[in-house]
Amino acid sequence: MDRITRIYRKLVFLTWFLTLDLIMFGAFVRLTDSGLGCPDWPGCYGSTSPLGSLPEIDQAVRTMPYGPVSLSKAWIEMVHRYVGATLGCLIIAILYMAWRYRRHLGRSPALATATLAAVCLQGAFGAWTVTHRLMPAVVTAHLAIGLILLGLLTALAAREKPHRALAAAARRFRPWVGVGLLLLSLQILLGGWVSTNYAALACMDFPMCQGAWVPPMDFRDGFSLIRALGELPSGQAISQAALTAIHWTHRNFAFVVFLYLVPLAWRLRAEAGVRGPATLLLCLLLAQLLTGLTTIFFQWPLAVAVLHTGGAAAITLVMVLILVRLGTAGGPPVTSAR
Repeated sequence: MDRITRIYRKLVFLTWFLTLDLIMFGAFVRLTDSGLGCPDWPGCYGSTSPLGSLPEIDQAVRTMPYGPVSLSKAWIEMVHRYVGATLGCLIIAILYMAWRYRRHLGRSPALATATLAAVCLQGAFGAWTVTHRLMPAVVTAHLAIGLILLGLLTALAAREKPHRALAAAARRFRPWVGVGLLLLSLQILLGGWVSTNYAALACMDFPMCQGAWVPPMDFRDGFSLIRALGELPSGQAISQAALTAIHWTHRNFAFVVFLYLVPLAWRLRAEAGVRGPATLLLCLLLAQLLTGLTTIFFQWPLAVAVLHTGGAAAITLVMVLILVRLGTAGGPPVTSAR
């Protein structure tokens, strides 16, 4: 492998890994209520770090001791922004190499270009998350675009990772995997909606919810999109019935996704070129089920809640990896040499 190809691949894998980490750290920001730790953007009270904003942060804490601003929350939020900026710079470097050495690498730069567009959009929604005061629709969209970005980078990395050849007949699984990815995406959006509305503890028992299979719920208010955090479009506080509808929908749709993906992953294990990812998918689905149940039984512990978000991201990247590999079915194996 020549030097340019080696550098490009290392850059792609580093950026892919950092994106996965950033998604999990974004969950940590949200779950620690640090999204408004610095209530302006891109700086913190106009400074590049909380060190330059100590008087403003101290005043905010004195004014509202249990409010969204504190020194620790400011650092959590700003570290998230620093890592996001680093990610953007790495993707620009990938785009440069993808265009500059496109003939040498033997790859179209279209996917790298789409990745840059996604990270720019992600940055915009990151800013709107702050300026719209954690509006649930904006925060959920921020998560969704982050997962799209992870999917694009996974596709970039999958093209570079060696794997065994797949028979042409394996292509028949692509539509099934595509449907599975759509179901998974919907479930992740529902999970994001639970998190951004702080509805994770709306049902404290399992398998029933509030002692009933179908508890009192308000789907219209629960899934109204254009509203502020904790409020309805009318300005009234969101009801417990609305929060229950959000939680109940996410919980029960999880079984639909599980019942679809588990048999699919088991069947994919028969294909040598995707046996490893399919086995990993089964393990991740089981782990995701366990972390989801743990958040209920142990009242949403922070570490487990972050792992639950990370599990959703990991399942997404494995699904994308399988989809990309199935796209090479009938062709030669992908090798590390060029």
